[in-house]
Amino acid sequence: MIRDYKFDIVLIHMKKVIILHGTGSSPDSYWHPYLKTKLEELGHEVQIPRLPYTDIPKLEEQLPYVLDNYQLDTDTILIGHSSGVPLILGILEEINTSICQTIMVSGFFKALETNPNSKLILKKNYNWNRIKKNCKKLIILNSDNDPWGCDEKMGKELSVLVDEKFIFMKGQGHMGSASYKQPYKEFPLLLDIISSKLLTSLLR
Repeated sequence: MIRDYKFDIVLIHMKKVIILHGTGSSPDSYWHPYLKTKLEELGHEVQIPRLPYTDIPKLEEQLPYVLDNYQLDTDTILIGHSSGVPLILGILEEINTSICQTIMVSGFFKALETNPNSKLILKKNYNWNRIKKNCKKLIILNSDNDPWGCDEKMGKELSVLVDEKFIFMKGQGHMGSASYKQPYKEFPLLLDIISSKLLTSLLR
């Protein structure tokens, strides 16, 4: 029994996780350091790029930065928060390989009324078939009371376009916002998702 147990641990397949922060944020914001520490304790490789021009993110600046500096492959997990989500969508359109998973937190795929500059991180048209082809599993998390408009409705619409269900986060706001005093320092659900302990009761 002991020999089998050790053998199973050796066979655990570790992933390369890249966390993309949102507007006005950094690798040290919100739940990013927590998730990095916890995933590294499990043996995963974790990178959190300090994205350029974060106060007014533009796809034409952030997309080439990620593609030029980070290698994506079949063992890659992309996690995006807020404007990191449309950045992920842009990445998935550009790459020529299928990554294993994306987790999109409080994201959007169309311009937000609360932020006129949000359109700068968006593509005019998305190739949804290519996006789906280049990721084996897309997971979407949105709350019902997101103050920026990245809400339940946005999550549902995105889930239809990528043909995936989404996780409804009741009363969780933007899941990290300095303007609305949402520190959101820990995010254990993301650990459960990555380790396949997904809370299916939250899926909509």
